[in-house]
Amino acid sequence: MAKIVFNISVVSYLAASIAFFVFLVHRRGLLSTTANILVGTGLIFHTVWIAVRSAETGHGPYTTTFEMVVFFSWIVVIAYFLIEWRYKIKDLGAFVIPLVFLFLFYSVFLSREHPSVQSSEMLWMTLHRTLSITGYGAFAIAFAVGLMYLIQEHQVKSKKLGFMYFRMPSLEVLDTLNDKIIAVGFPLFTLGFMTGAIWNMKRDIPFYSWDLEKILPLIIVWVIYGLVFFGRLTIGVRGKKAAQGAVFGFILVILTYFMHV
Repeated sequence: MAKIVFNISVVSYLAASIAFFVFLVHRRGLLSTTANILVGTGLIFHTVWIAVRSAETGHGPYTTTFEMVVFFSWIVVIAYFLIEWRYKIKDLGAFVIPLVFLFLFYSVFLSREHPSVQSSEMLWMTLHRTLSITGYGAFAIAFAVGLMYLIQEHQVKSKKLGFMYFRMPSLEVLDTLNDKIIAVGFPLFTLGFMTGAIWNMKRDIPFYSWDLEKILPLIIVWVIYGLVFFGRLTIGVRGKKAAQGAVFGFILVILTYFMHV
């Protein structure tokens, strides 16, 4: 059952991605509605899979790379629907949902075995991975919004207004949205970093024994998003620089992930 449910969610996101891309070219309301129905269908089966998996393992989807990739994708879809409901940015799905599909498709090739976890570690592991993955989910949305901003900004600057210009929100709307998303994602990621350090201490892993090759990229990610987050509050880092930070930061998140696995 779990396999069928999982496959339905993957296919639903693939179909939604195709529908969103077609919607970018042919502005038909039915296409947008159909795409969101497909995303909603994928989310329902996605949620069912997480529930079934949690019932089987006795804990949330936090222990393996496979579980975390699926959980991350689920967080991104939830965030997408919240933003779509609040801001009505119909083209956001064309930038977000393909990411969801690609991550889930990647997870197909990962091991689905689940190791046992000591109950004494469960609390800090759950806090660390929930906060971190939710922060990563926010960064994924910021990546999509930042990419939309850079495309829009390029068209405005070059004075060559292509068809995408008339299909996406204004630069001001995208910049404001990027600001709000990072304002949520950065604190969550920071708390995830802190709870991860506590989790290591609970496992009696001393600080000096941590793998610098894995920790250093995470610190760089934190610095990049920190510059965007605090830069907005202090020196007014906005617009193109903030969008570039969001895009580059998420690319580094992906690279950091592969270094960890």
